Amino acid sequence: MAKTTQVEYRVYEGAAELSRAAAEHFLESIQAAVAARGRARVAISGGSTPKRTFELLANASERYEKEMPWDKIELFFVDERTVPPTDKDSNYRMTKETLLEHVPLKPEQVHRMEGELNPEEAAARYESTIRNQFKLEGAETPVFDVLALGMGDDAHTASLFPHTEAIHELAKIVTANHVPQKDTWRITLTWPVINAARDVFFLIGGKDKTEPLHMVLLGEYDVETYPSQLIQPKSGKLLMLLDKDAAAKLPAVGADGVGRLEVTR
Repeated sequence: MAKTTQVEYRVYEGAAELSRAAAEHFLESIQAAVAARGRARVAISGGSTPKRTFELLANASERYEKEMPWDKIELFFVDERTVPPTDKDSNYRMTKETLLEHVPLKPEQVHRMEGELNPEEAAARYESTIRNQFKLEGAETPVFDVLALGMGDDAHTASLFPHTEAIHELAKIVTANHVPQKDTWRITLTWPVINAARDVFFLIGGKDKTEPLHMVLLGEYDVETYPSQLIQPKSGKLLMLLDKDAAAKLPAVGADGVGRLEVTR
């Protein structure tokens, strides 16, 4: 049965404006979650644009650092490379250096993927962590309050890469995914878990994203080639924060910088 997703995309001039828009959205969405449920369970992704956003959130001269309810946040990761937490490629290391070392998040509020372990073991341990934190039973799916995604120039998101096994994983919360094209393994949340989140948003910038983003939203449905097409939140709403380069092949936005699409698949 076809599902329709209301996609709202907001387009910004460049990297600085895009990062600030993401910081604003993080603050507003986390504040709303805390107001509604007393805490915010947040899952984040790595990458250069999130890095700039985290730097803004941690900057003592910005309002985000002061207004964020840090004591009410449980922080999780969408995916991780199979490297130690001190490695330069670690999503955790980037987050630690740009955000965690500068804000009042206690260690017990931060739940990292253990990329230094065997991938299958790391995935199983992270699934157990999530089940314990969310107090899940049986086949229950965790519902994150805020979940931030990026997209690669190959249209992958999280560590759901084209033509890899994780695209077909329906039962697990977290899976180890072999990525032959990068000759590596990744640990990732599965797409049903991502789609269950209350607020799912993409943060995408750069000319190398123009064509893949166009295909993800307006091209033929082919999740093997364009895994980001798997992201169809249960809420029926998907937000995309884009720079003008990434959005270049999408329908023009209005005077308010916002565009809207109905995507049915």
